[in-house]
Amino acid sequence: MSPLPYLDHDAVRAALPWGTAITAIEDALRADVDPEADGPRLFAENPTGEFLIMPASARHAMGVKVLTLAPDNPARGLEKIQGTYLLFDADTSAPVCVMDGTAITSIRTPAVTLTGLRALAAAAPAGHELPQDPHVVVFGAGVQGINHIRAARWAWPDARFTVVGRRRTRVDALISELSDEGITVADGTANPEAAAREADVIITATTSSTPVVKGAWVRPDALVATIGQHGLDAREVDAELVLRSDVLLESRGGMFREGGAIIPARSVDEWRELRPANLRDGVRGEFTRTPGKPALYAGVGMAWEDLVLAQVVHRSVTS
Repeated sequence: MSPLPYLDHDAVRAALPWGTAITAIEDALRADVDPEADGPRLFAENPTGEFLIMPASARHAMGVKVLTLAPDNPARGLEKIQGTYLLFDADTSAPVCVMDGTAITSIRTPAVTLTGLRALAAAAPAGHELPQDPHVVVFGAGVQGINHIRAARWAWPDARFTVVGRRRTRVDALISELSDEGITVADGTANPEAAAREADVIITATTSSTPVVKGAWVRPDALVATIGQHGLDAREVDAELVLRSDVLLESRGGMFREGGAIIPARSVDEWRELRPANLRDGVRGEFTRTPGKPALYAGVGMAWEDLVLAQVVHRSVTS
């Protein structure tokens, strides 16, 4: 058997500019992907955190992503999430390539977040639309923070950006790196509340297990995406925000299993009865917003999303 080709970080990034990645996710949801059919992620402890195993199957391909989650890594100047993606042919069940799973994750998460935010923006009632130059405030200055700003810049080219972070070195590095790319980012770390109150769009992409954004800070009609944490004991936004918002979930099943952002506000039984819209509903225009209420997208990451993007990467080197 010939060695499997390995697609490194640069190959993954080259195949997935933001427009390509976001469009691929949206097209999959408009076609045959049902987020509720995605199976639960598998977790196993390791000495410094946990393994996360995410298998997924589709018509033409199958894949599995294996990640390590090390909560103490950011304080050591290392990435919290690292891993590998293995892609298979669905017809023969044979592996076809290995790729950098960390790179897939670093692109997939912002692409899905922006899919959710774009769906929220598209559902705005008349007279309550997002401005063409929205003020986007990102909580979190790590890989996901910087990539969410890049993805949001693709979605809203005239947007203004502010970052709120806990580590001075990371905030300064983010601002400097994006400045070199022509993206100006203000530093809102000194007053997170003021930054949130001025925002049209808020994205939380942090490692915090307690709320970094309070519902009282969020303007009517503002869009919020909370995506940085998973687990029922971890949340980046408070219950007040959840209760006063129109809510769009990445998937109902996934969020009922892992969505600490939403479960404290209402029980799983209450959410089941309410049956909030999921990401496919949002992309297909089947989500309704209420004038004068914030809109909240909540996600934890799903295996089908990685598989969609892994197929795009593989096609880019085989076509």
